[in-house]
Amino acid sequence: MDGPDERLATQQAAPEILAGRAGAAQVLLMRGVRPFVSASLMFSIATFLLAAALGKHIYDITGSTLALGLLGLVEFLPALLLLPVTGPTADRFDRRRVGALAAGVEAVVAVAMAAYALTDPTSVLPLFALAACYGTARAFGGPAIRSLPPLIVGQRALPRLMPFSAGTIQAGVIVGPALSGFLYDADEAVPYGVAGGLYVVGGASLLVLHTVRAQVRTDEGRRSWHMAIEGLRFVRRDQVLLGAISLDMFAVLFGGAVALLPAIAEDRLGVGNVAYGWLRAAPGIGAVAVTLVLAMRPARRSVGQLMFAAVSVFGIGTVALGFTRNYVVAFVALVVLSGADSISVFIRGVMIPLATPDHMRGRVMSVDSVFIGASNELGAFESGIAALLFGIGPAIVIGGSLTLVVVVIWCVAFPRLRHVDRFDDVDVEGRDLERSSVPVTHS
Repeated sequence: MDGPDERLATQQAAPEILAGRAGAAQVLLMRGVRPFVSASLMFSIATFLLAAALGKHIYDITGSTLALGLLGLVEFLPALLLLPVTGPTADRFDRRRVGALAAGVEAVVAVAMAAYALTDPTSVLPLFALAACYGTARAFGGPAIRSLPPLIVGQRALPRLMPFSAGTIQAGVIVGPALSGFLYDADEAVPYGVAGGLYVVGGASLLVLHTVRAQVRTDEGRRSWHMAIEGLRFVRRDQVLLGAISLDMFAVLFGGAVALLPAIAEDRLGVGNVAYGWLRAAPGIGAVAVTLVLAMRPARRSVGQLMFAAVSVFGIGTVALGFTRNYVVAFVALVVLSGADSISVFIRGVMIPLATPDHMRGRVMSVDSVFIGASNELGAFESGIAALLFGIGPAIVIGGSLTLVVVVIWCVAFPRLRHVDRFDDVDVEGRDLERSSVPVTHS
Protein backbone atom coordinates (compact mmCIF):
# COMPACT_ATOMS: atom_id res chain seq x y z
CA MET A 1 0.00 0.00 0.00
CA ASP A 2 1.07 3.62 -0.45
CA GLY A 3 2.35 5.70 2.40
CA PRO A 4 0.53 8.99 3.20
CA ASP A 5 3.02 11.14 1.26
CA GLU A 6 2.97 8.89 -1.79
CA ARG A 7 -0.83 8.71 -1.75
CA LEU A 8 -1.06 12.52 -1.55
CA ALA A 9 1.38 12.95 -4.45
CA THR A 10 -0.61 10.48 -6.53
CA GLN A 11 -3.90 12.24 -5.74
CA GLN A 12 -2.43 15.62 -6.68
CA ALA A 13 -0.99 14.35 -9.95
CA ALA A 14 -3.90 12.18 -11.02
CA PRO A 15 -6.43 14.92 -11.96
CA GLU A 16 -4.14 16.42 -14.57
CA ILE A 17 -3.20 12.99 -15.89
CA LEU A 18 -6.79 11.79 -16.04
CA ALA A 19 -7.77 14.99 -17.83
CA GLY A 20 -5.00 14.46 -20.39
CA ARG A 21 -3.04 17.61 -19.49
CA ALA A 22 0.06 15.90 -18.09
CA GLY A 23 3.34 15.85 -19.95
CA ALA A 24 5.41 12.76 -20.62
CA ALA A 25 7.67 13.33 -17.59
CA GLN A 26 4.71 13.72 -15.23
CA VAL A 27 3.14 10.51 -16.51
CA LEU A 28 6.41 8.64 -15.88
CA LEU A 29 6.40 9.87 -12.27
CA MET A 30 3.08 8.15 -11.56
CA ARG A 31 3.81 5.27 -9.23
CA GLY A 32 1.77 2.77 -11.20
CA VAL A 33 3.67 3.54 -14.38
CA ARG A 34 7.08 2.50 -13.11
CA PRO A 35 6.32 -1.16 -12.31
CA PHE A 36 4.25 -1.48 -15.49
CA VAL A 37 7.06 -0.16 -17.68
CA SER A 38 9.55 -2.37 -15.83
CA ALA A 39 7.37 -5.43 -16.33
CA SER A 40 6.90 -4.59 -20.02
CA LEU A 41 10.66 -4.32 -20.48
CA MET A 42 11.37 -7.62 -18.72
CA PHE A 43 8.65 -9.45 -20.67
CA SER A 44 9.79 -7.97 -23.96
CA ILE A 45 13.45 -8.90 -23.51
CA ALA A 46 12.49 -12.39 -22.35
CA THR A 47 10.01 -12.94 -25.18
CA PHE A 48 12.31 -11.89 -28.00
CA LEU A 49 15.34 -13.52 -26.41
CA LEU A 50 13.47 -16.80 -26.20
CA ALA A 51 11.93 -16.45 -29.68
CA ALA A 52 15.28 -15.78 -31.34
CA ALA A 53 16.98 -18.65 -29.53
CA LEU A 54 14.11 -21.09 -30.12
CA GLY A 55 13.92 -20.31 -33.83
CA LYS A 56 17.68 -20.71 -34.25
CA HIS A 57 17.71 -23.89 -32.17
CA ILE A 58 14.93 -25.50 -34.22
CA TYR A 59 16.52 -24.47 -37.52
CA ASP A 60 19.91 -25.83 -36.39
CA ILE A 61 18.30 -29.19 -35.57
CA THR A 62 16.08 -29.48 -38.66
CA GLY A 63 17.47 -27.11 -41.31
CA SER A 64 13.84 -26.63 -42.38
CA THR A 65 11.90 -23.41 -43.07
CA LEU A 66 8.74 -25.49 -42.67
CA ALA A 67 9.74 -26.22 -39.07
CA LEU A 68 10.01 -22.47 -38.45
CA GLY A 69 6.52 -22.04 -39.86
CA LEU A 70 5.12 -24.87 -37.74
CA LEU A 71 6.62 -23.23 -34.65
CA GLY A 72 4.52 -20.13 -35.34
CA LEU A 73 1.40 -22.25 -35.76
CA VAL A 74 2.02 -24.10 -32.49
CA GLU A 75 2.38 -20.82 -30.59
CA PHE A 76 -0.75 -19.33 -32.19
CA LEU A 77 -3.26 -22.16 -31.75
CA PRO A 78 -3.64 -21.82 -27.93
CA ALA A 79 -4.74 -18.19 -28.27
CA LEU A 80 -7.36 -19.19 -30.82
CA LEU A 81 -8.63 -22.30 -29.03
CA LEU A 82 -8.74 -20.62 -25.61
CA LEU A 83 -10.47 -17.44 -26.78
CA PRO A 84 -13.69 -18.29 -24.86
CA VAL A 85 -11.65 -18.40 -21.64
CA THR A 86 -8.77 -15.91 -21.87
CA GLY A 87 -10.75 -12.70 -22.40
CA PRO A 88 -13.38 -13.41 -19.71
CA THR A 89 -10.58 -14.32 -17.29
CA ALA A 90 -9.04 -10.86 -17.76
CA ASP A 91 -12.45 -9.24 -17.15
CA ARG A 92 -13.43 -11.36 -14.14
CA PHE A 93 -10.21 -11.43 -12.13
CA ASP A 94 -7.51 -8.97 -11.10
CA ARG A 95 -5.57 -8.41 -14.33
CA ARG A 96 -2.31 -7.85 -12.47
CA ARG A 97 -2.48 -11.28 -10.85
CA VAL A 98 -3.53 -13.00 -14.06
CA GLY A 99 -0.53 -11.44 -15.83
CA ALA A 100 1.84 -12.39 -13.02
CA LEU A 101 0.61 -15.99 -12.97
CA ALA A 102 1.03 -16.26 -16.73
CA ALA A 103 4.58 -14.91 -16.41
CA GLY A 104 5.32 -17.58 -13.82
CA VAL A 105 4.20 -20.31 -16.20
CA GLU A 106 6.33 -18.80 -18.98
CA ALA A 107 9.32 -18.88 -16.64
CA VAL A 108 8.76 -22.58 -15.90
CA VAL A 109 8.49 -23.35 -19.63
CA ALA A 110 11.70 -21.44 -20.36
CA VAL A 111 13.58 -23.39 -17.67
CA ALA A 112 12.22 -26.64 -19.13
CA MET A 113 13.53 -25.62 -22.55
CA ALA A 114 16.94 -24.95 -21.01
CA ALA A 115 16.93 -28.37 -19.37
CA TYR A 116 16.08 -30.04 -22.67
CA ALA A 117 18.76 -28.07 -24.52
CA LEU A 118 21.36 -29.48 -22.10
CA THR A 119 20.62 -32.98 -23.38
CA ASP A 120 22.03 -32.13 -26.85
CA PRO A 121 18.68 -32.92 -28.52
CA THR A 122 18.13 -34.29 -32.01
CA SER A 123 14.32 -34.04 -31.98
CA VAL A 124 12.27 -30.84 -31.99
CA LEU A 125 9.01 -32.43 -30.80
CA PRO A 126 9.61 -31.63 -27.09
CA LEU A 127 10.43 -28.05 -28.06
CA PHE A 128 7.15 -27.82 -29.98
CA ALA A 129 5.26 -29.20 -26.97
CA LEU A 130 6.89 -26.65 -24.68
CA ALA A 131 6.16 -23.90 -27.23
CA ALA A 132 2.47 -24.86 -27.04
CA CYS A 133 2.57 -24.49 -23.24
CA TYR A 134 4.31 -21.15 -23.67
CA GLY A 135 1.63 -20.03 -26.14
CA THR A 136 -1.07 -21.02 -23.64
CA ALA A 137 0.46 -18.84 -20.92
CA ARG A 138 0.77 -15.94 -23.35
CA ALA A 139 -2.88 -16.38 -24.35
CA PHE A 140 -3.92 -15.64 -20.76
CA GLY A 141 -1.29 -13.04 -19.92
CA GLY A 142 -1.56 -10.92 -23.06
CA PRO A 143 -5.16 -9.65 -22.74
CA ALA A 144 -4.79 -9.06 -19.00
CA ILE A 145 -1.57 -7.05 -19.26
CA ARG A 146 -2.64 -5.09 -22.33
CA SER A 147 -5.86 -4.05 -20.54
CA LEU A 148 -3.97 -2.39 -17.68
CA PRO A 149 -2.76 0.99 -19.12
CA PRO A 150 -6.14 2.79 -18.93
CA LEU A 151 -6.38 1.79 -15.27
CA ILE A 152 -2.87 3.08 -14.56
CA VAL A 153 -3.18 6.61 -16.00
CA GLY A 154 -6.79 6.90 -17.21
CA GLN A 155 -8.11 7.09 -20.76
CA ARG A 156 -7.06 10.65 -21.54
CA ALA A 157 -3.37 10.11 -20.83
CA LEU A 158 -3.06 6.93 -22.90
CA PRO A 159 -1.34 8.71 -25.83
CA ARG A 160 1.36 9.76 -23.36
CA LEU A 161 1.84 6.37 -21.73
CA MET A 162 1.67 4.12 -24.77
CA PRO A 163 4.86 5.36 -26.49
CA PHE A 164 6.83 4.57 -23.33
CA SER A 165 5.18 1.18 -23.04
CA ALA A 166 5.84 0.49 -26.71
CA GLY A 167 9.39 1.82 -26.30
CA THR A 168 10.19 -0.70 -23.59
CA ILE A 169 8.76 -3.45 -25.76
CA GLN A 170 10.85 -2.36 -28.72
CA ALA A 171 13.92 -2.06 -26.50
CA GLY A 172 13.37 -5.73 -25.82
CA VAL A 173 13.22 -6.32 -29.57
CA ILE A 174 16.80 -4.99 -29.73
CA VAL A 175 18.27 -6.34 -26.51
CA GLY A 176 16.64 -9.77 -26.57
CA PRO A 177 17.72 -10.93 -30.04
CA ALA A 178 21.15 -9.27 -29.85
CA LEU A 179 21.75 -10.90 -26.47
CA SER A 180 20.50 -14.23 -27.78
CA GLY A 181 23.27 -14.38 -30.38
CA PHE A 182 26.01 -14.12 -27.75
CA LEU A 183 24.27 -16.39 -25.23
CA TYR A 184 23.42 -19.01 -27.85
CA ASP A 185 27.03 -19.00 -29.00
CA ALA A 186 28.06 -19.91 -25.44
CA ASP A 187 25.47 -22.67 -25.03
CA GLU A 188 21.98 -23.34 -26.44
CA ALA A 189 20.53 -23.60 -22.92
CA VAL A 190 21.70 -20.22 -21.62
CA PRO A 191 19.20 -17.94 -23.43
CA TYR A 192 16.28 -20.02 -22.17
CA GLY A 193 17.49 -19.78 -18.57
CA VAL A 194 18.00 -16.03 -18.78
CA ALA A 195 14.51 -15.60 -20.28
CA GLY A 196 13.03 -17.57 -17.38
CA GLY A 197 14.63 -15.25 -14.85
CA LEU A 198 13.34 -12.18 -16.66
CA TYR A 199 9.78 -13.52 -16.61
CA VAL A 200 10.02 -13.93 -12.84
CA VAL A 201 11.17 -10.32 -12.38
CA GLY A 202 8.43 -9.02 -14.69
CA GLY A 203 5.72 -10.98 -12.89
CA ALA A 204 6.88 -9.62 -9.53
CA SER A 205 6.64 -6.07 -10.91
CA LEU A 206 3.00 -6.62 -11.87
CA LEU A 207 2.13 -7.71 -8.35
CA VAL A 208 3.17 -4.32 -6.90
CA LEU A 209 1.49 -2.25 -9.63
CA HIS A 210 -0.93 0.46 -8.46
CA THR A 211 -3.80 2.01 -10.43
CA VAL A 212 -5.68 5.32 -10.40
CA ARG A 213 -8.92 3.61 -11.39
CA ALA A 214 -10.56 0.46 -10.13
CA GLN A 215 -11.07 -2.37 -12.60
CA VAL A 216 -14.70 -2.87 -13.60
CA ARG A 217 -15.21 -6.62 -13.28
CA THR A 218 -17.89 -8.58 -15.10
CA ASP A 219 -20.48 -10.86 -13.53
CA GLU A 220 -18.73 -14.06 -12.45
CA GLY A 221 -21.91 -16.07 -12.91
CA ARG A 222 -22.04 -15.64 -16.68
CA ARG A 223 -20.76 -18.31 -19.04
CA SER A 224 -17.31 -17.73 -20.51
CA TRP A 225 -18.45 -18.64 -24.01
CA HIS A 226 -21.24 -16.04 -23.98
CA MET A 227 -18.83 -13.45 -22.63
CA ALA A 228 -16.29 -14.22 -25.36
CA ILE A 229 -18.99 -13.94 -28.03
CA GLU A 230 -19.84 -10.50 -26.66
CA GLY A 231 -16.25 -9.45 -27.28
CA LEU A 232 -16.35 -10.71 -30.86
CA ARG A 233 -19.68 -9.00 -31.50
CA PHE A 234 -18.44 -5.74 -30.02
CA VAL A 235 -15.45 -5.74 -32.37
CA ARG A 236 -17.56 -6.74 -35.37
CA ARG A 237 -20.07 -3.91 -34.77
CA ASP A 238 -17.41 -1.20 -34.46
CA GLN A 239 -15.90 -0.46 -37.88
CA VAL A 240 -12.96 1.40 -36.38
CA LEU A 241 -12.03 -1.49 -34.08
CA LEU A 242 -12.60 -4.14 -36.74
CA GLY A 243 -10.67 -2.17 -39.36
CA ALA A 244 -7.69 -1.41 -37.09
CA ILE A 245 -7.36 -4.97 -35.78
CA SER A 246 -7.86 -6.71 -39.12
CA LEU A 247 -5.57 -4.31 -41.01
CA ASP A 248 -2.69 -5.23 -38.74
CA MET A 249 -3.55 -8.92 -38.90
CA PHE A 250 -3.58 -9.26 -42.67
CA ALA A 251 -0.68 -6.86 -43.27
CA VAL A 252 1.69 -8.71 -40.94
CA LEU A 253 0.23 -12.09 -41.89
CA PHE A 254 1.55 -11.60 -45.42
CA GLY A 255 4.61 -9.63 -44.37
CA GLY A 256 5.87 -11.97 -41.65
CA ALA A 257 9.44 -12.17 -42.93
CA VAL A 258 11.03 -11.94 -39.47
CA ALA A 259 10.16 -15.59 -38.85
CA LEU A 260 12.48 -16.54 -41.71
CA LEU A 261 15.49 -14.63 -40.38
CA PRO A 262 17.39 -17.79 -39.30
CA ALA A 263 17.14 -19.04 -42.90
CA ILE A 264 17.78 -15.58 -44.38
CA ALA A 265 20.94 -15.16 -42.29
CA GLU A 266 22.36 -18.56 -43.17
CA ASP A 267 21.17 -19.22 -46.73
CA ARG A 268 20.88 -15.77 -48.30
CA LEU A 269 23.33 -13.60 -46.34
CA GLY A 270 25.85 -16.21 -45.20
CA VAL A 271 26.41 -14.85 -41.67
CA GLY A 272 26.93 -16.54 -38.30
CA ASN A 273 25.17 -16.53 -34.92
CA VAL A 274 26.26 -13.09 -33.70
CA ALA A 275 25.42 -11.37 -37.00
CA TYR A 276 22.08 -13.20 -36.97
CA GLY A 277 21.42 -11.87 -33.47
CA TRP A 278 21.99 -8.30 -34.64
CA LEU A 279 19.86 -8.90 -37.72
CA ARG A 280 17.11 -10.08 -35.40
CA ALA A 281 17.65 -6.91 -33.34
CA ALA A 282 17.39 -4.57 -36.36
CA PRO A 283 13.57 -4.31 -36.16
CA GLY A 284 13.88 -3.13 -32.58
CA ILE A 285 16.33 -0.39 -33.53
CA GLY A 286 13.90 1.07 -36.04
CA ALA A 287 10.97 0.72 -33.68
CA VAL A 288 12.76 2.35 -30.75
CA ALA A 289 13.85 5.32 -32.87
CA VAL A 290 10.27 5.94 -34.00
CA THR A 291 8.83 5.27 -30.54
CA LEU A 292 11.13 7.89 -28.98
CA VAL A 293 9.77 10.43 -31.43
CA LEU A 294 6.21 9.41 -30.59
CA ALA A 295 6.95 9.71 -26.86
CA MET A 296 8.01 13.32 -27.30
CA ARG A 297 5.50 14.20 -30.00
CA PRO A 298 2.54 11.78 -29.95
CA ALA A 299 0.47 11.58 -33.10
CA ARG A 300 -2.56 13.81 -32.58
CA ARG A 301 -4.12 14.52 -35.98
CA SER A 302 -5.04 12.38 -39.00
CA VAL A 303 -4.21 9.23 -37.04
CA GLY A 304 -6.28 7.03 -39.36
CA GLN A 305 -4.44 8.15 -42.48
CA LEU A 306 -1.12 7.88 -40.65
CA MET A 307 -1.90 4.26 -39.79
CA PHE A 308 -2.52 3.36 -43.43
CA ALA A 309 0.65 5.17 -44.53
CA ALA A 310 2.71 3.32 -41.92
CA VAL A 311 1.44 -0.09 -43.04
CA SER A 312 2.28 0.85 -46.64
CA VAL A 313 5.89 1.60 -45.69
CA PHE A 314 5.98 -1.72 -43.82
CA GLY A 315 5.01 -3.51 -47.03
CA ILE A 316 7.61 -1.64 -49.10
CA GLY A 317 10.35 -2.49 -46.58
CA THR A 318 9.35 -6.15 -46.70
CA VAL A 319 9.64 -6.21 -50.50
CA ALA A 320 13.12 -4.68 -50.26
CA LEU A 321 14.16 -7.34 -47.74
CA GLY A 322 13.02 -10.07 -50.08
CA PHE A 323 15.07 -8.77 -53.01
CA THR A 324 18.41 -8.22 -51.27
CA ARG A 325 21.31 -10.56 -50.55
CA ASN A 326 23.36 -7.81 -48.92
CA TYR A 327 23.58 -7.82 -45.12
CA VAL A 328 23.59 -4.02 -44.75
CA VAL A 329 20.60 -3.56 -47.05
CA ALA A 330 18.72 -6.29 -45.21
CA PHE A 331 19.54 -4.65 -41.89
CA VAL A 332 18.30 -1.23 -43.09
CA ALA A 333 15.15 -2.75 -44.59
CA LEU A 334 14.33 -4.37 -41.24
CA VAL A 335 14.93 -1.07 -39.44
CA VAL A 336 12.60 0.80 -41.82
CA LEU A 337 9.76 -1.74 -41.90
CA SER A 338 9.75 -2.12 -38.13
CA GLY A 339 9.85 1.64 -37.58
CA ALA A 340 6.77 1.94 -39.75
CA ASP A 341 5.12 -0.95 -37.94
CA SER A 342 5.71 0.74 -34.58
CA ILE A 343 3.62 3.72 -35.74
CA SER A 344 0.76 1.37 -36.57
CA VAL A 345 1.19 -0.45 -33.26
CA PHE A 346 1.13 2.85 -31.34
CA ILE A 347 -2.06 4.04 -33.04
CA ARG A 348 -3.81 0.71 -32.56
CA GLY A 349 -2.53 0.48 -28.96
CA VAL A 350 -4.19 3.80 -28.10
CA MET A 351 -7.27 3.45 -30.28
CA ILE A 352 -8.48 0.03 -29.11
CA PRO A 353 -8.57 0.75 -25.33
CA LEU A 354 -10.20 4.13 -25.95
CA ALA A 355 -12.88 2.57 -28.13
CA THR A 356 -13.65 -0.13 -25.54
CA PRO A 357 -15.41 0.28 -22.15
CA ASP A 358 -13.42 -1.17 -19.26
CA HIS A 359 -15.83 -4.02 -18.47
CA MET A 360 -15.32 -5.29 -22.06
CA ARG A 361 -11.63 -4.53 -22.39
CA GLY A 362 -10.24 -7.94 -21.47
CA ARG A 363 -12.46 -9.68 -24.02
CA VAL A 364 -11.69 -7.20 -26.77
CA MET A 365 -7.97 -7.45 -26.00
CA SER A 366 -8.30 -11.23 -26.15
CA VAL A 367 -9.82 -10.94 -29.62
CA ASP A 368 -7.04 -8.53 -30.57
CA SER A 369 -4.45 -10.96 -29.19
CA VAL A 370 -5.82 -13.69 -31.45
CA PHE A 371 -5.57 -11.33 -34.42
CA ILE A 372 -2.02 -10.37 -33.40
CA GLY A 373 -1.19 -14.06 -32.98
CA ALA A 374 -2.64 -14.70 -36.42
CA SER A 375 -0.47 -11.95 -37.88
CA ASN A 376 2.73 -12.97 -36.07
CA GLU A 377 2.68 -16.69 -35.33
CA LEU A 378 0.28 -17.70 -38.11
CA GLY A 379 2.16 -15.30 -40.38
CA ALA A 380 5.31 -17.23 -39.53
CA PHE A 381 3.57 -20.43 -40.58
CA GLU A 382 2.45 -18.82 -43.85
CA SER A 383 5.98 -17.54 -44.49
CA GLY A 384 7.46 -20.99 -43.86
CA ILE A 385 5.07 -22.64 -46.32
CA ALA A 386 5.61 -19.90 -48.92
CA ALA A 387 9.40 -20.21 -48.58
CA LEU A 388 9.12 -23.96 -49.07
CA LEU A 389 7.04 -23.49 -52.24
CA PHE A 390 8.67 -20.45 -53.85
CA GLY A 391 12.03 -19.98 -52.11
CA ILE A 392 12.91 -17.55 -49.34
CA GLY A 393 13.37 -14.36 -51.41
CA PRO A 394 10.29 -14.71 -53.66
CA ALA A 395 8.12 -15.64 -50.66
CA ILE A 396 9.10 -12.42 -48.87
CA VAL A 397 8.55 -10.27 -51.97
CA ILE A 398 5.12 -11.80 -52.56
CA GLY A 399 4.19 -11.26 -48.91
CA GLY A 400 5.21 -7.59 -48.95
CA SER A 401 3.29 -7.03 -52.18
CA LEU A 402 0.15 -8.59 -50.70
CA THR A 403 0.52 -6.26 -47.71
CA LEU A 404 0.27 -3.29 -50.08
CA VAL A 405 -2.82 -4.83 -51.67
CA VAL A 406 -4.38 -5.15 -48.21
CA VAL A 407 -3.80 -1.45 -47.56
CA VAL A 408 -5.65 -0.48 -50.74
CA ILE A 409 -8.60 -2.79 -49.99
CA TRP A 410 -8.89 -1.64 -46.36
CA CYS A 411 -8.83 2.03 -47.40
CA VAL A 412 -11.98 1.37 -49.40
CA ALA A 413 -13.65 -1.08 -46.98
CA PHE A 414 -13.11 0.92 -43.76
CA PRO A 415 -13.56 4.64 -44.52
CA ARG A 416 -14.40 5.43 -40.88
CA LEU A 417 -10.97 4.19 -39.80
CA ARG A 418 -9.27 6.19 -42.55
CA HIS A 419 -11.11 9.35 -41.50
CA VAL A 420 -10.31 9.17 -37.76
CA ASP A 421 -8.64 12.49 -36.99
CA ARG A 422 -8.03 12.58 -33.21
CA PHE A 423 -7.97 9.81 -30.63
CA ASP A 424 -10.78 11.65 -28.83
CA ASP A 425 -13.02 10.73 -31.76
CA VAL A 426 -13.13 7.08 -30.61
CA ASP A 427 -13.17 7.59 -26.80
CA VAL A 428 -16.33 5.78 -25.69
CA GLU A 429 -16.10 6.77 -22.03
CA GLY A 430 -15.65 10.42 -22.85
CA ARG A 431 -14.07 13.46 -21.24
CA ASP A 432 -16.80 13.87 -18.61
CA LEU A 433 -16.42 10.33 -17.32
CA GLU A 434 -12.64 10.75 -17.03
CA ARG A 435 -13.03 13.96 -15.07
CA SER A 436 -15.49 12.30 -12.71
CA SER A 437 -13.18 9.34 -11.99
CA VAL A 438 -12.05 9.21 -8.36
CA PRO A 439 -8.29 9.92 -8.35
CA VAL A 440 -7.19 7.38 -5.78
CA THR A 441 -4.63 4.63 -5.90
CA HIS A 442 -5.88 1.04 -5.67
CA SER A 443 -3.65 -1.61 -4.18
